[in-house]
Amino acid sequence: MTQLFNDPAAFADEALEGFVAAHRRWVRPVPGGVVRAAARVPGQVAVVIGGGSGHYPAFSGLVGQGLAHGAAVGNVFASPSARQVRQVAKAAEAGGGVLLTFGNYAGDVLHFGQAADQLRAEGVDVRVLPVTDDVSSASPEEAHKRRGVAGDLAVFKVAGAAAERGLPLDEVTRLAELANARTRSFGVALSGCTLPGADEPLFTVDPGRLALGLGIHGEPGMGERDVPSADETAALLVGTLLAELPPGVDGTAGQRAAVILNGLGAVKYEELFVVYRRVAELLGEAGVEIVDPEVGELVTSFDMAGVSLTLCWLTDELEPLWTAPADAPAYRKGAVAAPAAATQDGDEPATAAEQDALPAADDDSRRAARRVLAALAAVRATVDEHVDELGRIDAVAGDGDHGIGMGRGSHAAHEAAADAVARGAGAATTLDLAAAAWADRAGGTSGALWGVILGSVGSALGDTGRPTPEAVASGVAGAAAGVQRLGKAEVGDKTMVDALVPFADALGAAVATGAPLATAWDTAASAAEAAAAATAELLPRMGRARPHAEKSLGTPDAGAHSLALITRAVQRTLADKEVD
Repeated sequence: MTQLFNDPAAFADEALEGFVAAHRRWVRPVPGGVVRAAARVPGQVAVVIGGGSGHYPAFSGLVGQGLAHGAAVGNVFASPSARQVRQVAKAAEAGGGVLLTFGNYAGDVLHFGQAADQLRAEGVDVRVLPVTDDVSSASPEEAHKRRGVAGDLAVFKVAGAAAERGLPLDEVTRLAELANARTRSFGVALSGCTLPGADEPLFTVDPGRLALGLGIHGEPGMGERDVPSADETAALLVGTLLAELPPGVDGTAGQRAAVILNGLGAVKYEELFVVYRRVAELLGEAGVEIVDPEVGELVTSFDMAGVSLTLCWLTDELEPLWTAPADAPAYRKGAVAAPAAATQDGDEPATAAEQDALPAADDDSRRAARRVLAALAAVRATVDEHVDELGRIDAVAGDGDHGIGMGRGSHAAHEAAADAVARGAGAATTLDLAAAAWADRAGGTSGALWGVILGSVGSALGDTGRPTPEAVASGVAGAAAGVQRLGKAEVGDKTMVDALVPFADALGAAVATGAPLATAWDTAASAAEAAAAATAELLPRMGRARPHAEKSLGTPDAGAHSLALITRAVQRTLADKEVD
């Protein structure tokens, strides 16, 4: 388990700070992550990667010549926010456009997608590529739903080398897509990982058993078997990947492949070499020509005792990109020319004066902002009270970090709102700043969606006048529509939407009858509670729980449950006459 930390909530930030201090020759910090320390090359495509912390050397360790130009770094096992991705991309962009590439997880897809939209609105040419190499997470017919695991490295390497050659954005993207389409990975583990400050691992494996097809965020495996020997493990890994060849790979002698044997955190290098010895023999016997293999820790999961094997089936176009020189803190190959030093060029955060400017608000809206602050304080307290429960529910079929993410988000939102109210903000501005803080600090799917919820309600309330029940109901309805639009979930998918839509519908109906807001909210909170409880009987059709759908039967969805808890907490503040 993770032994050395201070405040677990600060672990990701402090780890990134230490990483930068140790590797200033390669990287410099920017808001949201890191970019190359070297000067940008005018006109060159910027390859921006990213994801949650806890996977080092992915993602920050892969920033350097021949690899990524920047990495957006989220909290532990949580995607970076859209604002973080955008900030890193802006600092890395050099006029040739940006390729955003990352593992295919719901939170990353949401945040990188939002960032791409924002960058395009600013005139930046952007492409988006989720990596989908994990064969255990979806069938070949639904390969677009697969997770990105250690195959990230193969795709990032091809994209970075193509950009280094000066190829245009369309060509860099095409080659990265080709690498992704020809990359397959499969992993196994003897134990789960433990997050900083946690007492228990996110999942456990019985002694003498091996979990098959696990993810890199503490998701449990797809099955188990008795622990094999190192040679038997190699045969399992190789056999699984050779059983599914990408289109265009016929399995005959002479096929070339980039091979990555990846340690997930607790398997030592000597053990990896013992396994790789047999991997190389088996691939040779199958007629596979191994090209520049990588054996080591490349995409990890804290202290997980496991290994994964990746095969990227090379073509005449891909092979020279895989073997091209690279120089990053955690990945070096060949020799690269010394880069020019960077200069300060406008990538710094906004000045204090720019950050302090707030839209005007009247006294009615400032009073409403104080009630918003009270509601967010109640949300924070409720999440704190139930954080372990939310994590336990999420760990049944997911990665167990929902409570942690909700805690980070609710604390950040409350702090941002308190600062806004102290500076005289109205209700809309208070909620807008709280929304941005929640999304930034929490990351992940829940961070993006709660950012949408708070922002939508704020837009409906405005910064002038006393908010009406109709305005609140309209804001909540907009939030439900926004969450469905962004997350692509529908009622019945076993997500937050299963509680949010009934809540919005009930609130709108009650307000339409003329009920006071507190009364209408009470009715709607009851609808949300009932709907959240009913998700226990659903099978998940989206998110990290989808590959483990059957395991979640009998357990409510963590996102729906947390939303129901929050709606009840807010209802109590609406009935509090002391808040003005």
